[in-house]
Amino acid sequence: METKRESRVGEVYLSLIADRRKALADAVTGVLDDGAQFVWEIGSGHGHFLTAYAAQHRDAVCVGIDIIGERVERARRKRNRAGLQDLHFFHAEAGLFLETLPPRAAIARVFILFPDPWPKTRHHKHRIIQPAFLALLRSRMREDAELFFRTDHRAYFDYAKFTLSNHPGWRIANSPWPFEYESVFQQRASAHYSLCACPCH
Repeated sequence: METKRESRVGEVYLSLIADRRKALADAVTGVLDDGAQFVWEIGSGHGHFLTAYAAQHRDAVCVGIDIIGERVERARRKRNRAGLQDLHFFHAEAGLFLETLPPRAAIARVFILFPDPWPKTRHHKHRIIQPAFLALLRSRMREDAELFFRTDHRAYFDYAKFTLSNHPGWRIANSPWPFEYESVFQQRASAHYSLCACPCH
């Protein structure tokens, strides 16, 4: 039976989540209007890749998210030094970010680069490539959008390819990799594996 203390802790937690959701929604709405179309990087780290991408694609609105605030601050400083007005970084979890987007905002291209592979079987549930997340992501993608995934972990690559191939909302595509910028993770990797996927119509 739940105690009063446990109930109070639960209420505080729910209130904290609600406050974070509202703050994120306000921040996102401040830079993405209701019809915005943008390039999204999940797990943008210190912003190296997306800053380089934005510098070469100045007509695109680019958004990066990371769950570690210090990384986001460093990425923002990098953005400011480069003077990239249409590049934005948020401290956010991917699912929550999607839920706080303006209703008609749409993702044109998404990059998932060298995510944590969570290699142990009991930890696979923590991987970003999951059927439920892919369904949510699909609902916010343009019809002609593309997902680009890269990892140095072969087992995770095989898992991601299998999951996308068997998801009703996605298909594996043969699109070429659109922009190369060697991140620290890629520099350290002896090999890496890449794929592109598109929404099913």
